[in-house]
Order: sequence, then structure tokens, then C-alpha cells
Amino acid sequence: MPSTQRLDSLLAWFFVIVWGSGYLASKTGLQYAAPFTFLSLRYGFGVLCLIPWVLLSRPSWPSGPREFLHVCIAGLMMHAINLSGSHYAQYLGMSAGITALMLATQPLFTAAIAHLLMGERLKPQQWLGVLLGLAGVALVVWHKINFNAAGAASLLAVSVSLVAITCGTLYQRSFCRTADLRSSAFIQFVLSLLVLAPLAWSVEGFVIHWSWPLLWSVVLLVIFASILAVNALHTLMRRGHAAKVTSLFFLTPVVAVLLEWAMFGVVPTWLSVIGIAVTCAGVALVSVTSGASAGRA
Repeated sequence: MPSTQRLDSLLAWFFVIVWGSGYLASKTGLQYAAPFTFLSLRYGFGVLCLIPWVLLSRPSWPSGPREFLHVCIAGLMMHAINLSGSHYAQYLGMSAGITALMLATQPLFTAAIAHLLMGERLKPQQWLGVLLGLAGVALVVWHKINFNAAGAASLLAVSVSLVAITCGTLYQRSFCRTADLRSSAFIQFVLSLLVLAPLAWSVEGFVIHWSWPLLWSVVLLVIFASILAVNALHTLMRRGHAAKVTSLFFLTPVVAVLLEWAMFGVVPTWLSVIGIAVTCAGVALVSVTSGASAGRA
């Protein structure tokens, strides 16, 4: 249906813009609180935001312990573990370029796992699109990469993040297909807070340097990223192939570079401009090929 396609396009671009801006919001917030502490603030505020939403909308809750467990496992991977890894990688000194580049390889692993375990067949053009997207991201962030800042601990942290977001996305798609996104978000936020708050207290001392930039970063990341953008991602995942949807992640570093240019005057290099074009071509190749295949089916 044309209206459904337009809605999917709007959801996709909303996700890309919000997720890309999240790089800048996270970078800002980490200047005032260590990762576990910052994430505890984020999920604590998220729970407060979701309580009235859940009470007013009255979503359906997991039908039994099995579905509840699946929702919890997916939430731990996608929220607590994924964001802890990516935040700590930057906190330990990894450059934004290496972080974005490594996390942008997610569609490669998602496509491979979906191909091997979930029966999703990818055409050669789609594999080419995935590789083009990765190459484009490398060009976009190449001027930011500082390999001296990527120590063993930060590399381990971002690798954990990559594994968690890849497995969590596919796990939720496979085992939480019928779960209500509203109740699932509430359960996953509460669980992430229960896991991260003790770590923030015991490891970091829960030290917070209160400021308006910190508060604005929490609000943006909670309302727009963790609630609205994540729900948009899951909605798209339920309507399309995993490789097609997660190829959107290739565009988030592009958005981050453009926003950094608009907000902080950091002008992208010509290499970045070429990378933006290559990335868009790769995403288009994956998406258009998937759409054509689905139409023939």
C-alpha cells in the first residue's frame, strides 16, 4: 500500500536522524557523568516517561514467563550491554570514528546471521550494497580515526556493543514478534536500570556534574532515541528483512558528521563527502533490491 510505504519511509528517516544525533548527545552527556551513571540517569528518566504512557495506553503484557524472559533477554542485549559497551569505548579514549566504523559493521553480521540461521536469502547485489555501505562509512569517518586512542579495553568494549546490538536485534525479531512494544520498552528500561544503577554506584561512585547540556542530552536520548526511534526500528523490523532494515545504521554516522558541521562548524572533508555518496548508494542497493524481491514474492 502506498500509504504504508510512505509511513515506513518516514519511520526510517526519523530513526536515522535521531540515531545519528545520538552520537553528539552521548558525547555531551559523558562529559558530566561516567557511562554507567549516565545510563542510569537515562533509564531512570525513561521509566518515569513510560509510566504514564503505559497507564494511559494499557498495552498487553507478556502472556507468560517464557515471553517475559525473551523480552528481558532482548532488552539486556539491546539496551544495557550495547550502550554500556559503546559508551565505555568512548569514555576510555576511543575516537568517535573508530566507534562509528565498528558499529556500522552490524548489517554485515546481521545479514550473515539472518542468511545462515533465519533463511533470509540475500542476492549478490544486496551483499554488494552492504559492502558499499561499510566502505562509505569508512570514508566518512576516516578523518576522525585515531588508532592511538584505541586501546585493548576500548576495542573490547565496542566489540561487546557490536555483538550485543546485532544479537539483540535479531533475538527480539525472532522471539518477541507478538510482544507489545510499549510494555516491552517499560520492562526493558526497568531491567536495564536495575542492572546499571548498582554498577554506577559501586564502580563510579554515582558522581554527576549537573548541567543543562547533561539534562538536554538525557531528554533527547530517552524520548527520541530510546523510546521513539527504537520503536520505529522494531516496527520496521517486523515489516521487512533484517538486512534491509539494519542497513539504515550505515546512515547514522553520516547524520552525525552533518550535524557536527551544522552545530559545531566542523567542515567535512572531500573524502567524507564521497563517503556519504557511497553510503547512500549502498543503502539504496540493499533496500531497492529487497523491495523488488518482496514485490515479486
